[in-house]
Amino acid sequence: MKDASPQTIYLSDYTPPAYLVEDVHLTFRLAPTATRVIARINFRPNPEAKSRAFFLHGEGLKLIWATVDGQIVQPGIDEDGLTAEVPDAPFTWEAEVEIDPAGNTRLEGLYLSNGMYCTQCEAEGFRRITYYPDRPDVMAPFTVRIEGEEPVLLSNGNPTDHGPGWAEWTDPWPKPSYLFALVAGDLVAREDSFTTRNEREVALKLWVRPGDEHKTEWAMESLKASMKWDEEVYGREYDLDIFQIVAVSDFNMGAMENKGLNIFNTSAVLASPDTSTDANFARIEGIVAHEYFHNWTGNRITCRDWFQLSLKEGLTVFRDQSFSADLRSAAVQRIEDVMALRGRQFREDNGPLAHQVQPDSFVEINNFYTATIYEKGAEVIRMLHTLVGPDDYRKALDLYFDRHDGEAATIDDWLNVFEDATGRDLGQFKRWYKQAGTPRLSVEEQWEDGTYTLTFTQDTPPTPGQDEKAPLVIPIVTGLLGPNGDEVVPSQVLEMTEKTQSFTFAGLGAKPVPSILRGFSAPVILTREASPEERAFLLANDTDPFNRWEAGRMLAKEVLTAMVTGKEPPLDAYLGALATMLRDDSLEPAFRALALHLPGEDDMAQTLHDAGITPDPARIHDARETLLQEVAEHLQDSLPRLSAEMVIEAPFAPDAEQAGKRALALALLRLTTRLDGGKAAAKVYAEADNMTLSLGALGCLLDAEAGEAALADFEARWAGDALVMDKWFMMQVSHAAPEKAADVAARLAEHPAFNMKNPNRFRSVFGALAMHPAGFHHASGAGYALMADWIIRLDPLNPQIAARMSGAFETIGRYDADRQGMMREALERIAASEGLSRDTGEMVGRILRA
Repeated sequence: MKDASPQTIYLSDYTPPAYLVEDVHLTFRLAPTATRVIARINFRPNPEAKSRAFFLHGEGLKLIWATVDGQIVQPGIDEDGLTAEVPDAPFTWEAEVEIDPAGNTRLEGLYLSNGMYCTQCEAEGFRRITYYPDRPDVMAPFTVRIEGEEPVLLSNGNPTDHGPGWAEWTDPWPKPSYLFALVAGDLVAREDSFTTRNEREVALKLWVRPGDEHKTEWAMESLKASMKWDEEVYGREYDLDIFQIVAVSDFNMGAMENKGLNIFNTSAVLASPDTSTDANFARIEGIVAHEYFHNWTGNRITCRDWFQLSLKEGLTVFRDQSFSADLRSAAVQRIEDVMALRGRQFREDNGPLAHQVQPDSFVEINNFYTATIYEKGAEVIRMLHTLVGPDDYRKALDLYFDRHDGEAATIDDWLNVFEDATGRDLGQFKRWYKQAGTPRLSVEEQWEDGTYTLTFTQDTPPTPGQDEKAPLVIPIVTGLLGPNGDEVVPSQVLEMTEKTQSFTFAGLGAKPVPSILRGFSAPVILTREASPEERAFLLANDTDPFNRWEAGRMLAKEVLTAMVTGKEPPLDAYLGALATMLRDDSLEPAFRALALHLPGEDDMAQTLHDAGITPDPARIHDARETLLQEVAEHLQDSLPRLSAEMVIEAPFAPDAEQAGKRALALALLRLTTRLDGGKAAAKVYAEADNMTLSLGALGCLLDAEAGEAALADFEARWAGDALVMDKWFMMQVSHAAPEKAADVAARLAEHPAFNMKNPNRFRSVFGALAMHPAGFHHASGAGYALMADWIIRLDPLNPQIAARMSGAFETIGRYDADRQGMMREALERIAASEGLSRDTGEMVGRILRA
């Protein structure tokens, strides 16, 4: 079997394709179990190729016939594709294959989702549709004819013709096969339009199943805002006559940027106040922007091979983060982005799954759609922006689009553009792409006769396959505060290039308090000894919002660490500073809500591990519970007034101002629940007119062990809405007591509404378990065993999701011997399961080897 002996693919082995494609004509004759795909492809020899071997990828295809220039051929076929004798000159390949969309539970290629045909071709799904050179450096225009009984037949590009039971689409822009899309089904559209800066009118259509039309307004408004922003900030104008989005209920990813026809998970499209939280609205806004921005950074300029994946993903994440920062609160957006980076990417970087932003090798490319590629890749772009400045950044991007439009480019091409546009040597900076791991940045300070010196030392720990690390270029944005809180040295970029490097500030009247790594200017772990009083001072006075929040977070970590290790915590300093911050009405409610949020249990586990302390998930959980109770009691006199100030009289709006007030109101409600046992939460739940407050209050009731009636009410009210029911499943697992979490997940997996074939539903139960550290890592090992059981069950059906779920075990190296032994036993059981996929086998093998 193919998956039994996976082959490692190396960047160093890249060779240009033997043949290039002039154009592609596809005809689809849709049938649930026997769709026929007829391909006519015009090839020409690639003058840069090193070989003339003709090979087309193909998996799970039944070949009916094939011709070369009209002559029947009998190609050699194996599990990877086919080979054939072809002329060393331009020629036409034609072939007909049969595929089974209904049986495609992998959700790669063409499959059926509740009766609707749809595709997912990134990274290598197109080879499950027809024989083709399924690699990103083969680009061609596509013409597609779809024949079927479905009322709506869609593909990439512009509509060119249609009739009863058929439609034709033409995409004039050359694209790789991974950007191909087809959708056919019973759909209705929200229609709108956008007028570009050159007065071209673009038709906009957002397709959903009948009955969901009222949940599409927000996504449409987000799309129009994205198109406008990309013109104004990047000078990029849309290039087709129509832009379409389709919402699909069974989808492995959040969304896909197929040229002109984006396919989205329903969770990333559908939104209404009564069914969606503020977080859902913000996520939809960001994902719509991300996929639209790919039109230029991913589609018009794509990646030469999958080792260059961050070329499109890291850049586009940086673009969507900037978009959200411009539309919402820049300070709050940055804090949330860093929280996500630390929660996902730092964890990845510090475990057995660590890899470079530009990997050197992979077995299964689906396993490299990771936080490192996306979020760390975005941080690398952000550092580049910081180092060259906004003007030179825009100059370099204009050159990038001019030079590489219509090409499959590389990370080297990207860096060369910046060198040519700015005159900088980025040879050392490139190490950010080539070295895995999160750098540690330590700092020492010296004060003498009005001169203040900061000395930084950088060190990146070994990661799998990389023991030695060279110094990186690290932009350290720093400001200095005087004893009275005034800023005596404004923000400036300290560009660190050596392993140890000093920076001096002269002419100061008093010893300053440093504000280091402002705006989180580099994805590093900063270590600096500071007193609780200094952290409280920064929380009260720092002019940089991120570092103000960070000071409170570090102070909370000191309190929690002391509680876990049995030492005296600096509780008074933390509680006093927190109360001062909370009562400061000049601060955004959203910022205050984030400042009230304690470091998570997984974050604390990594912090303790970094300090040489073996983390005990139960002790961490208990310490957080204790500290939350202390915070509630300390603030109890302020809670009623502050809660009243957060009441919103205006109609619901998913904007930053209202969302911030609701976020703070719920943060206060969680504290109030610790004092009143859930009385206020029950009232909020009963009176809530939006899902944000309803779900937040439900969580409070579950924490107070008073949520049974609300859970039953919630299920009865929302049983017919799949996305809301995903929330119902998730809340029960994530709010379960640690000793009950695995049992709750196991019970919910037996619920009639649980469907393991639906990625959203599977993640709502087992993704929630993986993100419940005290529950998943309970000393009984029940979480490990249950997760292994379900990964083994899911892998034959959907190896992508099974592989991603196996990442729950990536923190194996942090914990005690007993937990490590139980995790290893679970992983070995997965590894030994019959017919294990290449996807899951690679992930489990990497964790076990480390």
